[in-house]
Amino acid sequence: MNKLHRIFFIIFISFIRLKANKTEELPMFEVLWAPDVLIVGESHEILLNFRSQLNKSVAVSFNKNQPHLINWSPKLISVPQNSPNFTIKIDAKRAGSVEVTGTSSPKDHINDFNLFFKIAIANSRGLIITSVIVGWIYFVSWSINSYPQIWLNFKRKSVIGLSFDFLAHNMVGHIAYTVFNVCLYYVKFFQDEYFVRFPHGQISVLLNDIFASSHGVLIYTVMIVQCFVYQRGSQTISNITWIILGAYLSFALVLLIFCCIGALHWLDFLYTLSYIKLACTVTKYVPQAVLNYRRKSTVGWSIENIILDLTGGVLSIMQMFINSYNYDDWQSNFGNPTKLLLGIVTIIFAIIFIVQHYCLYRHKEVAEKIPGLSESNATINTVVMIEPEIKDEKF
Repeated sequence: MNKLHRIFFIIFISFIRLKANKTEELPMFEVLWAPDVLIVGESHEILLNFRSQLNKSVAVSFNKNQPHLINWSPKLISVPQNSPNFTIKIDAKRAGSVEVTGTSSPKDHINDFNLFFKIAIANSRGLIITSVIVGWIYFVSWSINSYPQIWLNFKRKSVIGLSFDFLAHNMVGHIAYTVFNVCLYYVKFFQDEYFVRFPHGQISVLLNDIFASSHGVLIYTVMIVQCFVYQRGSQTISNITWIILGAYLSFALVLLIFCCIGALHWLDFLYTLSYIKLACTVTKYVPQAVLNYRRKSTVGWSIENIILDLTGGVLSIMQMFINSYNYDDWQSNFGNPTKLLLGIVTIIFAIIFIVQHYCLYRHKEVAEKIPGLSESNATINTVVMIEPEIKDEKF
């Protein structure tokens, strides 16, 4: 009986492989040329063909999820034998996004899995350029926002006033996000799993995402080194931050074990790392704001950092609304709230820090000399601006 089972199993596997090989040998659809974006009122042609010659005439029809946005001609294409090239004319009527799926008949002559593409339709090309410019400005603002803090630490030869909890949240978040970006951008194993789950999806991780996250790891590594080299007083990472970050890492470790034993997809583990980055970004400002409040001073905390953060947050949200109007896609602002939430949180805390720096604690400095420094060296750059006996930055 076991031998009979094995025979049927071998026959079944052979049939599946034969069918797969047959599918791979069928003519494959590809787009030779298509515009990335259409502007309302414009007309364009899309050139399509198959990678190998057809041995029989076939018909190809296309379905659109939002047919009212474009005019499509012809509706049905008959592809003759030995002439697998054809052209489709598109007239953009309204802004939006159209998903086009093609179906061939008869089915056994074309591998129509890739008969799918997306068309973005915008109201204005000028708004597209504006969105790109705004995007690069906020990208640069958020990329260099930590440089003023590094320079301030170097100039003061002290990190007192900079919350160690803030550094810890940022470091964990950037590491998690770097792993997420690198795996999806470079590792074929994760890419294959992504396309199995989303056959017609597009991986949104770009090279600048990898640069931004890895650059963040490098920058916060420099600041952590500064914490060991320069004067830090009695500042430490608070217990509540250790608990929060420990919970993040423990949860990620549990999911990693599940992935190793095959109980969870690796793609889910990567998405968990991106959620950890989001959580760290939302909570990282709280301990710094509390530290400023407890000290009644912002000395040691770079306001230029906050101005760059505020610039990035405002322009990030501005880009979202520009794109929403240009592509008539307001739902994306609230259907995918991650970017919107990050921008709003950044703006709220930037306003809090600006009020603390310029209004509440302006010219308020509590000086405490650093043990071991001579009187001649106890200048404003080497004075600990903290309240005495603050040993824990709890928030």
